[in-house]
Amino acid sequence: MGIAASDLRQHVIRPALLYLERHSNEAEALLLGAAACQSALGNLLDDGHGHGLFRIDARRHQTLWDNYLARDPELASRVRGLASQHAFLAAPHLELTVNLRYSCAIAWLLVEAERLPLPAADDHIGQARVWRRVFQPHGHLRDFITAWRAYIGNPSLAA
Repeated sequence: MGIAASDLRQHVIRPALLYLERHSNEAEALLLGAAACQSALGNLLDDGHGHGLFRIDARRHQTLWDNYLARDPELASRVRGLASQHAFLAAPHLELTVNLRYSCAIAWLLVEAERLPLPAADDHIGQARVWRRVFQPHGHLRDFITAWRAYIGNPSLAA
């Protein structure tokens, strides 16, 4: 069973972005659309293509820590604060599946690490381009748009 788009946005995405001090409506909309496309808003959390809402694979997770977060100890500490105390040390990639705010923070940082311009909250084609670049290089823009319509529906949720 997935998560309602409004609940995901209000209780996971927005708080994670605020915690990271990276909040914007554009970032919220992008992550909501990515979660819709990657995992059908949580219906497919762990299927061999990656972990959690954003289906981030272990290699990308580790690379983000090694090549991006390691260069910013304050940000790394902040992100580590979202992770479970003991479970993270034993199975760090499992946090992407069981800890929604941590997964959201990592997803956002993957976007941030690409240094792409962030499209407007209602620019679904622009968001689809970012999604494809960051999460699904072999994906099609129409996959993002189709997932948005199927799982989020109302375009006014983007703003």
